[in-house]
Amino acid sequence: MIKIDLGKINDDANRCLLCKKPRCKNNCPISTEIPTVINLYKENKIEEAGELLFKNNPLSVICSLVCPHEKQCSGNCIRGIKGEPINFGDIEHYISMKYLQNTELKQLDKKNHRVAIVGSGPAGIAIAFILAQRGYKITIFEKNDKLGGVLRYGIPGFRLPKDILDLIEEKLLSLNVKIRYNTLVGPVLTIDKILEDGYDAIFIGTGVWNPKPLHIKGETLGNANYAINYLKSPESFHLGKKVIVIGAGNVAMDAARVAKRNGSEVFVYYRKDFDHMTATKLEIQEAKEDGIKFELFKSPVEILDEGVKFEDVEKVVADDGTVSFKVIEGSEKVIECDDVIIAVSQNPKNNIVANTTKLETNKQGLLLVDENGNTTREGVFASGDVVTGAKTVVEAVAHAKIVADAIDNYCEEKK
Repeated sequence: MIKIDLGKINDDANRCLLCKKPRCKNNCPISTEIPTVINLYKENKIEEAGELLFKNNPLSVICSLVCPHEKQCSGNCIRGIKGEPINFGDIEHYISMKYLQNTELKQLDKKNHRVAIVGSGPAGIAIAFILAQRGYKITIFEKNDKLGGVLRYGIPGFRLPKDILDLIEEKLLSLNVKIRYNTLVGPVLTIDKILEDGYDAIFIGTGVWNPKPLHIKGETLGNANYAINYLKSPESFHLGKKVIVIGAGNVAMDAARVAKRNGSEVFVYYRKDFDHMTATKLEIQEAKEDGIKFELFKSPVEILDEGVKFEDVEKVVADDGTVSFKVIEGSEKVIECDDVIIAVSQNPKNNIVANTTKLETNKQGLLLVDENGNTTREGVFASGDVVTGAKTVVEAVAHAKIVADAIDNYCEEKK
């Protein structure tokens, strides 16, 4: 479990101005009622605050840990203009954990509608909670042996403890949700078969698990690894003393920090500067605190047995202020290392699409949906990373709420 400093939480709650026009709420992708929650906390109405958080965001306990707060609530806090912003994440986590640990979730009704959820990542879990509480018969199909998808297999335990996911599983089971583990939907258990077995609707939330390649020579060598594969089971890898991570998003930071914790000296190589990194400032700072070293303005050319060949990059600022990055010709140099981790985004797998008719995708393989999550096949819905590409957990949950309502309406109209 994450250790929470109650003294710091109380100080933050008391410092909150409870703004009538809260910029924190307005910059939260799921519009969390932050001032209301903080006020309830101050009044010691923990259960009421927890219920408010859970109804708005079934994954509140997770978002409190993994959201990029500096770009959302805390980053837009009035207190942060001249001082320290309110750390709502810690307050939210404390309340949400208390709520999940002490509250018995119940189905408000019993319905005959049956919905299949393919994938137990953020979107799938959110929809399972929402529809199960409304009385739906829910079955989750998960290809792995544990619940969570990217939450379990893509985020390190030091950022998101796995016992939180175990608690969420316990709560889903208490709502009569059925979970079929080690079950890959697509090649054998098809969408057609699921619909034939009496499911009224299917939700696809399979995420993006195909690593995006660099498209350079040497990516198939034994010392080259993809970050999404490494994070799934780092204990399976035998990395050497020196590791180079190529990329600068949050996944790259996670992979670098895990490798460091497993005993390697880790260097992050990136073709631009810190200002252009997609990882949050907090993630970058924590990586530095862990001892990760950064090498900027380096673009990979080839992966070799002995390391990586990079070429230098220069930053060019035009008269109008436009920034570009240009490779310096003739600057190639081999940087020695034992292993390489490639972390430059992910694409979806095609297990379902390749075995299902009438499901259309875009050029990146992402499922095509309308604003309510309807795919091009009737009765099949989708959201999350398999639709948008890799996004934040809270963005996935925010859209999943819309899709849950769409599935509800669709099933009710089928009566």
